[in-house]
Amino acid sequence: MKSRRLAVLCMALLWSGQVVSADLAAPPEPEPKEEKGIWGAIAYSSIDTKHGFFWGADKRQEAKDAAMKYCENAGGKGCTVVTVFRNHRHWTDDDETGFPYKHCGALAVAREKQSDRLTPWGANSAETRKDAEDLALHACEAAGTQCKIREWVCT
Repeated sequence: MKSRRLAVLCMALLWSGQVVSADLAAPPEPEPKEEKGIWGAIAYSSIDTKHGFFWGADKRQEAKDAAMKYCENAGGKGCTVVTVFRNHRHWTDDDETGFPYKHCGALAVAREKQSDRLTPWGANSAETRKDAEDLALHACEAAGTQCKIREWVCT
């Protein structure tokens, strides 16, 4: 059915005098902007509640890669980056990428490990340690369990 609609659309375009071509060049990718600041990240494995973190990176990807590595080295079998954050290296660091300057990240995990399901957790970043911890706890406790801060990091 979809191929029939596509054929009808193509015929309509041809009949209308418009050119249909698969040879049109794609628009160029925008130049990547430099991501300024001091980067940090937290990785977490919900399968086995292992985590890793890193702070002090020059690039976002460097922080993410290092946090993943530390999580995997801790025995995490399903590590994924759960929060990324950055601080100003210089107060003139506005790089116009839209990525916020939230200086701290936190990971909260349920106080008791769940044996019959994944253990609830939450992660977030904010401008202060307290705000990051509060947001992470709120996200974790939304599952209806008591949680505690497992890790916090500020850049």
